[in-house]
Amino acid sequence: MPAPTPPAPPSPVRLSSPPPTPATPSGGAMPDPHLFVVLGATGDLMQRKLLPSIYHLHARGEVPPQSVVLGAARKPMDDAGFQALCTGALAAAGESDAAAVQNWVSSSLRYQTLGDDGPGGPYVSLASRIASLEQERRLTGNRVFYLALPAEAVPKVVQGLGQAGLSKSPGWCRVVVEKPFGRDLASAQRLNQVLHGAFDESQIFRIDHYLGKETVQNLLVLRFANAFIESDWNREEVEDVQITVAESLGVEDRAGYYETEGAMRDMVQNHLTQVLTLVAMEPPATWTADAVRNEKVKVLRSAHPLRSEDVVFGQYQEGSVRGQTVSGYQSEPGVKPGSRTETFVALRMEISNWRWHGVPFFLRTGKRMPAKSTRVVVTFRAPPVSFFPRSTDYQMSPDRLTIMLQPDEGFELSFEIKVPGRAIRTQTHRMRFHYADAFGTLSDGYEALLLDVLRGDPTHFVRADEVEEAWKLFDPILSNPPPVRPYAAGTLGPPEAQRIVEEIGHRWHDDEPPAGS
Repeated sequence: MPAPTPPAPPSPVRLSSPPPTPATPSGGAMPDPHLFVVLGATGDLMQRKLLPSIYHLHARGEVPPQSVVLGAARKPMDDAGFQALCTGALAAAGESDAAAVQNWVSSSLRYQTLGDDGPGGPYVSLASRIASLEQERRLTGNRVFYLALPAEAVPKVVQGLGQAGLSKSPGWCRVVVEKPFGRDLASAQRLNQVLHGAFDESQIFRIDHYLGKETVQNLLVLRFANAFIESDWNREEVEDVQITVAESLGVEDRAGYYETEGAMRDMVQNHLTQVLTLVAMEPPATWTADAVRNEKVKVLRSAHPLRSEDVVFGQYQEGSVRGQTVSGYQSEPGVKPGSRTETFVALRMEISNWRWHGVPFFLRTGKRMPAKSTRVVVTFRAPPVSFFPRSTDYQMSPDRLTIMLQPDEGFELSFEIKVPGRAIRTQTHRMRFHYADAFGTLSDGYEALLLDVLRGDPTHFVRADEVEEAWKLFDPILSNPPPVRPYAAGTLGPPEAQRIVEEIGHRWHDDEPPAGS
């Protein structure tokens, strides 16, 4: 084992200082005028997430008004039909200013059918339409290709864009790829090869919408801009780290997708892993995209290989969520009879580097849990000796930092105080900060990430080596999965999930209100 380094760096990174080039080429200013091409523009992702986010950026004046959105899909449709579809989608998303919506839709939205007609296939026609729109709007060739597509369609589309010459342009050209990025290491590597056959790595933005959330981005500020936190963020002071993404909903209408993916691929390999890297990474040498992403990759390379006994899979059965009876996973429409797809994963892991050696990290996610909650709980070590008297009904608790990523975004620090009176009695209380109190409603993560794409800032996107390192970590478990344990809907997962924490002397911290709070 290598010799230990100091647990806390002497000079925390100041995130408020201006980022050097090339982390944000536009310096945080207005993006360049551009053409935003959405492939898969008639699908659910475009209508529910992308379209409202793009509209909000335009409505707030954060995007040049001459920029245009070109929807593209196989469904035959003209500009007017696409505009009507998008007007309805924005109304369904709660946009009440019909005049403003109609003005933007008619001026900024266009559509191209991706048929199989003509020599070279649909992408030659797409290239022709792009050239025509850029000439009409006097755009200089800055383009985004957003692949709002099923994972299996991405390689063919990427190859088509490359063959039609659309991966190169007179201005800048960027491609955005949604998760899931592969189903295992081999497929992720093949997809990276396909992407690199048409685009440079600098053009590729692998998006994970968790990285656009203000509270997730605040993890780095909370750690590195507050010296008293960073000085205790190490194996000498931290007892354990727990990351939980709990969902109260079931699979809803996504059973077709979920049956092939499961909770490990759908949540752990991307969302939870991204939060893990931000919690565990070292401070970057500079506030640049590559420096930040280098440190995230180091975390994954430092992780101990997972063993089957470190992981618990579960599947929800019939139960009660918020007083309402709900069906089990195998009764959901579209689920195969006898399905062994996991809807719950709990695992423990160790980051074997100088900062974290010996500190267990517990990750957990599940559907049909008691409430929707995404949180990071950092439990600090208790004092080695306590000379305060303990009552029979109260045990002194270690200090604990709970970072709520959603909902009720913010953080809470629990600590011990003296109960007023002559006797010395201690009690746990919480000091709270909530984003809503200070800043009001937070914007959707997609808006921040779309703006980063337009500015050419890849800091909050996943690099090729990072996605492959994540698959290396979880591939052995997916190749030889543990048994899928049942758990009642409305509970915190199967009883076996307790084992992986309790057998090493820890317990899950499920936000139980401490005395006096």
